[in-house]
Amino acid sequence: MTMTLTTPLIVTFIVYIAGMLFIGYMAYRSTNNFDDYILGGRRMGSFVTALSAGASDMSGWLLMGLPGVVFFSGISESWIAIGLCIGAWLNWRIVAGRLRLQTEVNHALTLPDYFTQRFEDKSRVLRIVSAAVILIFFTIYCASGIVAGGLLFESTFGISYEKAMWLGAGATIAYTFLGGFLAVSWTDTVQATLMIFALILTPVMVIVSVGGFDTALAIIEAKSPAYVDMFRGLDIVAIISLLGWGLGYFGQPHILARFMAADSHHTIRSARRISMTWMILCLAGTICVGFFGIAFFQQNPELAGSVTENRERIFMSLTSILFNPWIAGILLSAILAAVMSTLSCQLLVSASALTEDIYKPFFRKNASQKEMVLVGRIMVLVIAAIAIYIAMDKNNKVLGLVSNAWAGFGAAFGPVILFSVIWKRMTRNGALAGMFTGAVTVLIWIEYKWFNLYEIIPGFILAGIAIVVVSLAGREPDKSVQGRFAEAEDRYLGRTE
Repeated sequence: MTMTLTTPLIVTFIVYIAGMLFIGYMAYRSTNNFDDYILGGRRMGSFVTALSAGASDMSGWLLMGLPGVVFFSGISESWIAIGLCIGAWLNWRIVAGRLRLQTEVNHALTLPDYFTQRFEDKSRVLRIVSAAVILIFFTIYCASGIVAGGLLFESTFGISYEKAMWLGAGATIAYTFLGGFLAVSWTDTVQATLMIFALILTPVMVIVSVGGFDTALAIIEAKSPAYVDMFRGLDIVAIISLLGWGLGYFGQPHILARFMAADSHHTIRSARRISMTWMILCLAGTICVGFFGIAFFQQNPELAGSVTENRERIFMSLTSILFNPWIAGILLSAILAAVMSTLSCQLLVSASALTEDIYKPFFRKNASQKEMVLVGRIMVLVIAAIAIYIAMDKNNKVLGLVSNAWAGFGAAFGPVILFSVIWKRMTRNGALAGMFTGAVTVLIWIEYKWFNLYEIIPGFILAGIAIVVVSLAGREPDKSVQGRFAEAEDRYLGRTE
């Protein structure tokens, strides 16, 4: 089933995209140097930091992948959301403020730059390896966003997937190219607002349309009691795998960059409260869309159409059926918002890695700020082109692509980030061992899928062990390294300012 092309849908999408491009232009005018382009000059307040972190995290999988698997498998898939909430809270609580100060004390603008400065890595091996990990896994991650955007435009406007893919990605590439971090953060704030509006309103309307909560639940139970069973077909390994998604937060560069860009570590506490409230409401809403969508299409099987062909279209189908075209256009823009917010962050972090961590140190040490901004913009286009090539196959499942990239970052960077902000005894070789062990374990586990255990869990555990063993086996870090760590930790704990 292809949604009817109507004037309200066209107008709503055009207005939305035009608004994002306008924000990109305003950010372009506020971008004065490379620091502004990749980190916003470290001047993000708590509200923008919170919503930008949330929006950059919740990509197209929030409104496509997750409701799709809940619609197909039932409430048992909500273990993912529980794990994500726990992981996100711990990331805000343990890492966010400390990382903000550690990157400031070490004068770092990117994660590879932070690793290099934190451990005084004169060999620059950490910079190269971490930049490579970012480029490999973010290219896959970017492709998932482009697939989601292409499916949205294909389904909404009845155009070919290839044209839809270019249309969906074009606006995001444009405002990221122009405005860099400021454009990404400002648009994220708007997009996060749109996403939470859609994910509160849509499930409410679905429940009302089938006759209320009790009726909906009865319909779902009548179809199969398994749909309402939190443990449906799940053993302990499956539950641990779903909860294990939360480990990924410690290593996601696009989320960690939001912490680094906050105007102060004092901002983090209020940002955490805002972001966690937003996240819990959004995840609850998306689970309800998939879960109560079971009742809706059981009651109205003749309307199932495209959902039967591709369950990841459930939010799009429910929105187009239940709302008038003007409201539907606004709500469908929420999918585009989710896609654009994450894709823009990923493009920018990848471009930053190529520019700050490859181009400048190895090719143009004395590059001017103007040159760096220009190269950064070119790199946005390069990464986008590669991701579009991968996304040509629309049969790539959004959640599957996200799952692999999420695990890659979580295992390769997560333990390294976590230990680097809480353990002064950690060494350069320990960081390198953890990064390598985490990335390789994930890649091998994806291939062999041992025990049906989500690859992030063995990757995270083995990387953590490698960090501790290798760090303790070597000599202690230099006093200068430990001194900078202590300075940041003292400021975090309020001992000094």
